[in-house]
Amino acid sequence: MNNYPLKLLVLFCALVLTSCSSNESEIVDETPTEVATNIAEKSIEADILTLINNYRVSNGFSSLSKLQTIKSQTHNHTNYMIEKEQVSHDFFYQRKEYLTKNASAISVGENVAYGYSSAESVVNAWIRSEGHKKNIEGNFTHFDVTAEKGANGKWYFTNIFVKK
Repeated sequence: MNNYPLKLLVLFCALVLTSCSSNESEIVDETPTEVATNIAEKSIEADILTLINNYRVSNGFSSLSKLQTIKSQTHNHTNYMIEKEQVSHDFFYQRKEYLTKNASAISVGENVAYGYSSAESVVNAWIRSEGHKKNIEGNFTHFDVTAEKGANGKWYFTNIFVKK
């Protein structure tokens, strides 16, 4: 009896199941969904938002307003980076699409960072970086930020800007 077709079918099923399992966890980790409960703001987050608005106003830009829908996305992405132990913009376009649909965003920008120990140090680093500074000075109306410590005790940051 020739078992080749059966062996091929078993191999194919094993590959498909393994692949789906790996990719499925990534999609679940970063599926852009609203967080069901309000997320308490940490003092470092409030300080970051204040410093960004102070910088904007002192440089002739309008101040930005917080938006809870943004917070859900910064929270999800910061936790994703902590889980991966890597700073990234992974799945940015999913966050952008979510904010376009759920916050009527016309444009979206994002700053991420790792390892800074204070609001001042992370905001100063973003201002010294051309791309991050462009977002801080951008034509946006709303923003929010999440700062979380990883298991290693280092801070991870996600700051998203939206124009409505």
